[in-house]
Amino acid sequence: MDAFLISTGLVTLAEMGDRTQLLAFLLAAKFRRPVPIMLGILIATLANHAFAGFIGQWFAELLTPEILRWVLAVTFFAMAAWMMIPDKLDDDAPDASQYGVLLTTIIAFFLAEIGDKTQVATVALAARFDELLWVIAGTTAGMMIANIPAIYLGDKFADRLPVRLIHLVAALVFVALGLLTLLGVGEKLGF
Repeated sequence: MDAFLISTGLVTLAEMGDRTQLLAFLLAAKFRRPVPIMLGILIATLANHAFAGFIGQWFAELLTPEILRWVLAVTFFAMAAWMMIPDKLDDDAPDASQYGVLLTTIIAFFLAEIGDKTQVATVALAARFDELLWVIAGTTAGMMIANIPAIYLGDKFADRLPVRLIHLVAALVFVALGLLTLLGVGEKLGF
């Protein structure tokens, strides 16, 4: 259950102001059809994060525990630094008139998540925890928690969020996870 809660919290924080959250704002403003947009985000996230989770587990099996600990710690520190870089939305989203709202959202979100902070975090979390399904469920829940308000409240809500502060808190959480992993404290505490 720790894997689920930590994964949910980290991805929720990491997603604030992220390009996929900006994409959710854009899709919601353009199509005004929240249900297919939410379903598209869910499908794309499950697919993307399942792939990332399997990669994370593969790394965990491939590397010795000592090397994995260092790789994970460095990954968490890199995620902390990456959190402080503002995201911008690329203009390469597919045209919905060609695919429909649901398929457009699936394609756009799947592509936007490739190499994104939350995908990299999913790889690291799946390598850290031996609970793949809980990690995928948690990272997907975090994505939905961050994006459902974006879909319903649009860009007016985004202007009121203290995105910089949220990114700072997320960065500090990643630093703490990196330190706990490096020191082996996380294993002693059960996460």
